Amino acid sequence: MLTAAAPGRVAAGQPQGVASSATVSSQPAGKQKHSGYWRSWSARVARAHSAQPDWLAPLVTTSPRLAERLRYDIGWQQAPNGTVGENYGLSKGVQLIPEEHIELLIAIPPYIVHNQPGVKDGFGDESFRLKYRLLSGNAQHGNYVLTLYLSASAPTGQFSNGSKAALLTPTVAFGKGWGDFNIQGNLGVTLPTNDTALIGRTVGWNTAFQYRLLKVLWPELEVNASYFEGGPKDGKEQVFLTPGVLFGRFPLGRRLKLHVGGGMQIATTHFHTSNHNAILSVRLPF
Repeated sequence: MLTAAAPGRVAAGQPQGVASSATVSSQPAGKQKHSGYWRSWSARVARAHSAQPDWLAPLVTTSPRLAERLRYDIGWQQAPNGTVGENYGLSKGVQLIPEEHIELLIAIPPYIVHNQPGVKDGFGDESFRLKYRLLSGNAQHGNYVLTLYLSASAPTGQFSNGSKAALLTPTVAFGKGWGDFNIQGNLGVTLPTNDTALIGRTVGWNTAFQYRLLKVLWPELEVNASYFEGGPKDGKEQVFLTPGVLFGRFPLGRRLKLHVGGGMQIATTHFHTSNHNAILSVRLPF
């Protein structure tokens, strides 16, 4: 928040309206700048939000909007052999807006429970995401957004609960709204930093169709598609339909709010690594 500076004390013989340098501030210039950056954080986040559409992030599709919040998801994934694994976290975590056009995600490593004999449970890979919003307009100015982002993960998973190499995923994300209806989508490719022949590349295409009812109810349908090149899944594709519903925004305090939602991923292709995957999502914007 911008505030007016307090007037300085005028030294003897000094013209009115000219403050002595000693009375302007007792802090060094570097500390003033540093302090001002942190004090203006909430105002900067408010400006970032006001310049973009007012949608909720879909369950699976990464939204092109910038957000500042804590998000924690839980997934239950049914393997082809019928066992249901549990993923606590789903690589979500803390999202921050350090600049008006930038968002940084620091994920909480997911904890994966396989519920299969001989397969060890453990933490998955650590990951990060950096977004840069190129273009946007709020509901009064076009209701659209275009964003680039780069996701990165490190092979820190325990046992076999992660990738064998670091992964980079450059992505373009987009969205357009018409009244209470909006479409959000993204297109990206996951690139291993080594062992590409063993791991392969994955092209991901996600689209979410979302509608707002009664201000707090957001039913949605997502199409989540993956195309594999190289590696053990070379030439295959996997597509899910994900019906779901989100509820929010419910105020919990001065700035803190609550969103909750859930849905089910249903495989529509013959090849799929899982099916009937339930998702629970809890978000705390601040």
